[in-house]
Amino acid sequence: MRVKTFLKKIRTPAAMPFSLFSRTALAGMGVAAFACGGVSYAHAAQSQPATAPAPTALPAQVPAPPVAQTPVDSAKAFILTSSDTQLLEDLEHRTFSWFWDAGSAKTGLVPDRYPSDQTQASVASIGFGLTAYGIGAERGYITHAQAVQRTLVTLRYLKSLPQNDTPNKAAGFHGFFYHFLNRETGLRLNPDIELSSIDTALLMQGILFVESYYTANTPAEREIRHLANALYQDVDWPWLCRPDHRLSMGWSPEHKFLPNYWEGYSEGMMAYVLGLGSTLHPLAPSSWQAWLTTNDKRWGEYYGQTLLNFAPLFGHQYTHSWIDFRGIQDDWNRQKGIDYFENSRRATYAQRAYAIANPGKWQDYGPEVWGLTASDGPGELTETDNGLTRHFLSYSARGAGRDYTQDDGTIAPTAAGGAVAFAPEIAVPALREMKRRYGSRIYGQYGFVDAFNPSFHHNNQPFWSDTAYLGIDQGPILLMLENRRSGFVWSVMKRNPAIRAGLERAGFKGGWLDEVKKQAGTATPNPTTATVSPATAIP
Repeated sequence: MRVKTFLKKIRTPAAMPFSLFSRTALAGMGVAAFACGGVSYAHAAQSQPATAPAPTALPAQVPAPPVAQTPVDSAKAFILTSSDTQLLEDLEHRTFSWFWDAGSAKTGLVPDRYPSDQTQASVASIGFGLTAYGIGAERGYITHAQAVQRTLVTLRYLKSLPQNDTPNKAAGFHGFFYHFLNRETGLRLNPDIELSSIDTALLMQGILFVESYYTANTPAEREIRHLANALYQDVDWPWLCRPDHRLSMGWSPEHKFLPNYWEGYSEGMMAYVLGLGSTLHPLAPSSWQAWLTTNDKRWGEYYGQTLLNFAPLFGHQYTHSWIDFRGIQDDWNRQKGIDYFENSRRATYAQRAYAIANPGKWQDYGPEVWGLTASDGPGELTETDNGLTRHFLSYSARGAGRDYTQDDGTIAPTAAGGAVAFAPEIAVPALREMKRRYGSRIYGQYGFVDAFNPSFHHNNQPFWSDTAYLGIDQGPILLMLENRRSGFVWSVMKRNPAIRAGLERAGFKGGWLDEVKKQAGTATPNPTTATVSPATAIP
């Protein structure tokens, strides 16, 4: 199914926090509207008006308690076997190759899916791709010079694209980019596509990565740093911020600001960190507190784990792919005695426990076959199989949590692949077993296909497997494999002053943030008073 046609066929439980917004769609654009890690405007109006005063910040509790120890924390240390090491290396190389082959050498645009006859480039895929090139250079998949060249091509092209409020002659507006761009022109794909806060955030994560990775005093790498800083500082975060301090999910020339907004634990956290870290267009710290307001409602026990719930695993992985949350805590974390890294670890264990319990009686679910997240699916179809009525879905935000459960027997390998840094002792065996059991049906030139479903037997077929690879699902596999193996992406991002400033203005303390301060001998510059952070100034 093609992206914009199957959007109309997605079925979603009421009030479900669904991510990657234009894969659902917008009211008034011909597609049912759902929130992406947030809530609809109608729902919000019942609980808090858009003009509500800024939430009061939670009182800091210092000193912070140690991160709580749980059975998950004390799981037996996982030691990779030689075959596991070989598997991870092969998977990482194949997944990197997807970004290198899919990305345009002429423009740097990266498609939503590849190989495919679709015409859209995904700005989120570009963010993952920019990071992938640095990984490839470090691993020797490509040369450093090749990585520099592809990165420069990408940044120059993005900076050259028009930003204005016209419906069909722009790639973005106020520094934000449209979710999908035409791969030939770089302009907005079509009138259904929104200016997206989260997809822009995913792009900016990659842009900040290259700003901090390419540090040589050469004309090419100086230009990379200059362009990266300019693109990031162009994003006018307050413009997309509502009166109640929450970020809107987007804007379009036809419908203006979307009624959906970012509230509650989800991948939306990266947009707030990036906005708080900006020097030219910063968000106020009250935005982070507004984002936190539903955390207590989502906190609770699920399949043996007490955690901050978000049903699809991508919400526990996207921000973490670039930012290391181990040992750093905001005010809410301190009250719970946990950090967000540990929360993602618990979410991974809860999903595995759900698969072992298998309440839906889906085929092959178990301790080494699990993983629900946003992914492709076999298609919209209801049929009876062995006395059970099964409703299958196309692209959908599958997940299991206290917030909702959506499960049609479709497993997405990115769920386990993106969890290898959190819980390698259960994620690596899952990757190993899925590759062993299903072989070439799900593992090919670019690693794992997007999804598969052993329970789909329409027209007597024994198995459904995707033929596509999606950039937003390849990305977490690649970045988290590298973070598990070396911590490389996390280490680069720790050097970025915007990331550090954003975290500190959100109230994060402890761990590596404090260590960086000690090593620097000074606090991170205040983004509301600085013009360009020292580490990003052109030599």
